[in-house]
Amino acid sequence: MMNDKTMHCARWHVLPFIILLCAVCHVSFSPAGAQTLTFVELNCENLFDTRHDSLKQDTEFAPDGVRRWTTSNYWRKLKHIGQEILSCSAQLPDIVALVEVENDSVLHALLRRSVLRQAGYQYLMTESPDVRGLDVALVYQPYAFRPICYEAIGVAPLPGMRPTRDVLYVKGRCLSGDTLHMFVVHAPSRYGGERATRPNRMQVMHTLLAYMQTLPQNAKVIVAGDFNDYADSPSVRLLCRNGLQNVTKTAVGTHGAKGTYRYQGKWQSIDHVLVSPGLASQVDSVYINDAPFLLEDDPRYGGKRPRRTFQGYRYQRGFSDHLPLVVRFRW
Repeated sequence: MMNDKTMHCARWHVLPFIILLCAVCHVSFSPAGAQTLTFVELNCENLFDTRHDSLKQDTEFAPDGVRRWTTSNYWRKLKHIGQEILSCSAQLPDIVALVEVENDSVLHALLRRSVLRQAGYQYLMTESPDVRGLDVALVYQPYAFRPICYEAIGVAPLPGMRPTRDVLYVKGRCLSGDTLHMFVVHAPSRYGGERATRPNRMQVMHTLLAYMQTLPQNAKVIVAGDFNDYADSPSVRLLCRNGLQNVTKTAVGTHGAKGTYRYQGKWQSIDHVLVSPGLASQVDSVYINDAPFLLEDDPRYGGKRPRRTFQGYRYQRGFSDHLPLVVRFRW
């Protein structure tokens, strides 16, 4: 009998010929004629639908919940996340790692009923034991990336640690013929204090590194997501000590953003994209998408901040409290 991982691999081993034919018509080239691949990471800030899941603590995102999360708010949110993704590059991003997405129906609505409905995106996602019901996903263009197999990697909780999000692993092949091994991460938050919660985030990284030990030598690896830690934090440094390079460590935007997140007037980056050395040499450009419509004035601290959906419990009609990270690879 095949195990879960084997079944996932079998499901995606062969794609219809029409997808391969479409690939010939959609190859992206750099000015030098080299093939490129655009990768985006985005924390969507609570992309919930309006229905209550009786197995999850999601009642605050219901029409009668504390956030008064109505159907019109939900569809506006889907439109905004779609616009945010589309604005990341001149051409459609090839692969998008999404964090804070509630379930499969939300992903389906985002890709089939929002401004992305004509983009042709497909997706894979986890179904984690996170108590609020939040998960991670990988969205991809079938002509640019062909999944071979995928797996949700569970993180065993430490004593006193709430169940957290699975790590999504996807193996696939891009148009250049390169095989990519991608991991989407949403590490536990710092709620309760950074030092007290540090072991929880380290547990995720140890789980990730243990899985990476099973990959072929010199595998081309991308690890992306919301780490709830900075580039110099122990969890991110652990990955770097084990061969990964944080290619977004110094990423900035073109409209003033010096991080993906702003807290008490200070730009910070808790979102990261780390890659193996073989991929680091193929990075063409890295930046934060801080398009003006994704920003708003910060009345308390001055300057700009991400135009988020909620400020506390006050609905802001915005996009996300995180800005997207964009990494362009060139072959």
